[in-house]
Amino acid sequence: MDYVRVFACFLVMLVHASENYYPGPGATDMAGPQAILANQTDRLWVSLYDGFSRISVPLFIIVSAYLLAPKKKEQSAREFYRKRFGKILPPFLIFTVLYCTLPLLWGQIDTATSLRDLARIPINFPTLAGHFWFMFPLFSLYLFIPVVSPWLESASAREERFFILLFLISSCMPFLRRWFGELWGECFWNEYHLLWYFSGYLGYLVLAHYIRKHLDWGVKKRLIVGALLLVAGSAVTIWSYYVQAVPGVVLDTTVLEVGWRFCTLNVVCATTGAFLLFSCIGLNDSAADGRETMPPKWLESLSKMSYGMFLMHIFWLHMWTYVSMQMLQLPTVASIPFIAVCTFVSSALCTKLISLLPGSKWVVGC
Repeated sequence: MDYVRVFACFLVMLVHASENYYPGPGATDMAGPQAILANQTDRLWVSLYDGFSRISVPLFIIVSAYLLAPKKKEQSAREFYRKRFGKILPPFLIFTVLYCTLPLLWGQIDTATSLRDLARIPINFPTLAGHFWFMFPLFSLYLFIPVVSPWLESASAREERFFILLFLISSCMPFLRRWFGELWGECFWNEYHLLWYFSGYLGYLVLAHYIRKHLDWGVKKRLIVGALLLVAGSAVTIWSYYVQAVPGVVLDTTVLEVGWRFCTLNVVCATTGAFLLFSCIGLNDSAADGRETMPPKWLESLSKMSYGMFLMHIFWLHMWTYVSMQMLQLPTVASIPFIAVCTFVSSALCTKLISLLPGSKWVVGC
């Protein structure tokens, strides 16, 4: 899980580094409601880097679900909520305030925007913290884990496969809507379609539990199936963007990124493949005696810091974007990974320094 968490953390930064190359009119924080690519080179490398990295968020969800669902039998829902939210809410709230105020210092937002963002904290994320959208689905899953835990404890493998099948069908709906319009009860006054309760990130939660409890594949099968799913899913994800991203044309971002949504079939396949590949780490005969294969200390440390790195990375991303695109003027193929790597290292160093201070768990979660 440490390997997956660090990998997913870096991919999040690679996504956001890529988004600097197609902001359209009205964009305030990387990609906006409209998108435009400058040239064919940007089209190619954004499609590749960003498309592959769309497994980042689902991997985070799967890690959380794999480790936390179902909750411990002796643990009440109240105890579960107190432990989970007590760990993630304080840093989230602190950085929410920081994103509302710190950008004033370098002129990225004005006073009116800062005050509006502060007033909207109970409602939604700040203007320059678009990545905080992820926290709300995560909060939702945490709230739901005690509810779904009794079913997970008693459900058979066949019952969980049936749920996952319905989840996979629901993940086709973004594409089906493009061809057929409203589906299975949807209309302008009802968004709760037939598969509403089997769709979204809850599907990843059940998928993670199924892999942990019911999947008894060996290393070879996990490697083969995982590689096939990752390659096939990533190929579709990359292609879906590339074929639509015509350089020089202003496009609707929600249409352009339809194949990049985190609960589409191609992303689900790629995510499952990546997770199966990571699940092979330590899964060998040498660990058959019950000894756990531990990750390197530096990786374990990065894993513990990943939450703080996620929270703060946009501050560093903007700086390294300016360095890469304005000062160094690197070509796109090098600029996107340069921004991502520099942001990752800067976030890690900063989180590590903060973690050495008393009470650091309230700021960066470690």
